[in-house]
Amino acid sequence: MQDKLINYISQEFYTGEAVEADTDLLDDGLIDSIGFMKIIQFMEDELGTKVEPQDMVVDHFMTVEAMTAYIESKK
Repeated sequence: MQDKLINYISQEFYTGEAVEADTDLLDDGLIDSIGFMKIIQFMEDELGTKVEPQDMVVDHFMTVEAMTAYIESKK
């Protein structure tokens, strides 16, 4: 799952910078608010994880590790 997220983020938001599981996507300027919405759509469409509106908080989407933990918590 982490690899799918990393591959998606690397392809969709390519900036020349490597994306690791612990890369801070917001602070490093890789993702903006529109980017977060695209990632949420990817998670719902490709990973089968429904993201509830109350769960759309930055803490869940700051890093690939945080996204993976969120997805695991939804199972």
